[in-house]
Amino acid sequence: MATHRRPLSPHLQVYRPQLTSVLSILHRATGIVLSIGTLLLVYWLAAIALGPETHATAQNILGSWFGLLLLFLWSWALFYHLSNGIRHLFWDAGQGFELSTAYQSGYAVVVSSLVLTVLAWVLAFST
Repeated sequence: MATHRRPLSPHLQVYRPQLTSVLSILHRATGIVLSIGTLLLVYWLAAIALGPETHATAQNILGSWFGLLLLFLWSWALFYHLSNGIRHLFWDAGQGFELSTAYQSGYAVVVSSLVLTVLAWVLAFST
């Protein structure tokens, strides 16, 4: 009789991701993205301190389509991490654990992060 070695717990090949698990992983990933993006901010501030030529180079890099894309994604990560952090504060207070509430707050986090990002960029470029 042959025995089959099966995993002891679900793994990525058989586990169907749920909204709460995806948002949790995304929260951790955006924390990493924010750390890396902060290095970009430090580069820009150092370029200001190093003089006009260095600052002009940094402005050219960050003002390019790729630089603006990185800044847009970094700002979305900031607003997502902020919104989901507020959600976690409610969870720490013992509220919002019901399945329907967890899903509603998850969708609210995604929508609010997108709205806040677009609003920030519209306001930044409207002047």
